[in-house]
Amino acid sequence: MSLLVLNAGSSSLKFSLFAEQEDALLLRQHGRVEELLGESRLVATDAAGVRVEDRAFGAPLGHGGATALLLARFLDHDGIALRAVGHRVVHGGSHHAAPVRVDAAVLADLDALVPLAPLHQPHNLAPMREIAARHPGLPQVACFDTAFHRTQPDLAQRYALPERITARGVHRYGFHGLSYEFVARRLADVDAAASRGRTVVLHLGNGASMCAMAAGRSVATTMGFTALEGLPMGTRSGSIDPGIVLYLMAQGLDARAIEHMLYHESGLLGVSGVASDMRVLEASADPRAALAIDFYCYRISRELGSLAAALGGLDALVFTAGIGENSVRVREAVCRQAAWLGLGFDAAANRRHGPCLSLPGSRVRAWVIPTDEELMIAGHTRDLVPA
Repeated sequence: MSLLVLNAGSSSLKFSLFAEQEDALLLRQHGRVEELLGESRLVATDAAGVRVEDRAFGAPLGHGGATALLLARFLDHDGIALRAVGHRVVHGGSHHAAPVRVDAAVLADLDALVPLAPLHQPHNLAPMREIAARHPGLPQVACFDTAFHRTQPDLAQRYALPERITARGVHRYGFHGLSYEFVARRLADVDAAASRGRTVVLHLGNGASMCAMAAGRSVATTMGFTALEGLPMGTRSGSIDPGIVLYLMAQGLDARAIEHMLYHESGLLGVSGVASDMRVLEASADPRAALAIDFYCYRISRELGSLAAALGGLDALVFTAGIGENSVRVREAVCRQAAWLGLGFDAAANRRHGPCLSLPGSRVRAWVIPTDEELMIAGHTRDLVPA
């Protein structure tokens, strides 16, 4: 039996196929259908990273066409029957604190959350509808990026807004929950004491956030009502004074123009004017690139102080996701700025990418733990759709 995991974005549909082997889930193939609205292309690699297919279509497939393509590809792949499909869904709202089997009622419930995540939720739901229409007997499971943070206390989820606004669901949700859940489980294997204690996990990628965990449960996180709050990201601004939005509106910018600027023209790209990719910035001699990196690390360090305060202290720091797992420069800057918390930094270990970045005897340990959201989704899907 096999499980298919889908992660639908605005212009691409990522996929991973896992085979069940006793109690393990083994990656067989992964890839993406990209340029869904342009000249679509399917790129697939096997578990070893060897490209097994690269096919251009010369026309837009859209989310529906891409989903249909993958279903045809995997419903009976190499004689392995497809048991179920798991989906990454950005927003589960206040009610979904765990993965759920998808049916018409769940789809309607998730569709009602589109106003809370208009740039993500419609794309997440499109493959579900396509599968339900084409293969209504194929089980589907929705796994939410917000669910992990439902353990936060009420105070951590509130904004200082009138109750009539809060009652509409305007509060802090937090995101990247599937990544944090995976890291929390893996931390127990590498640092059992930290997994039972107070840890801040840094999910640093094109989208970036941080999460304070007490005994593996979310206590506070940097993202809030949307995936725009908190740290500066590749092209997203992160937290800004809301008065800036009012100022821009008074200057004649409408909501859509401001939204585009905050989501697509800001962050590392906006500060540097060079690129949104940390790898490009680190290789650049442009002083604006260095400024963007320094600003990014400064904001991380400020948020780290806030999250450590929410925890009442700190036992461990964990770096994950693309930048967190690969950027020696960012990890060093953040760890050195965390010396006041009791983190003794091991520069040589950092250059080796850890996994432990702290010196023996350091009061606060630092780790690099690669995340695997797709494996997390596959595991939830297997649990909800027994053989």
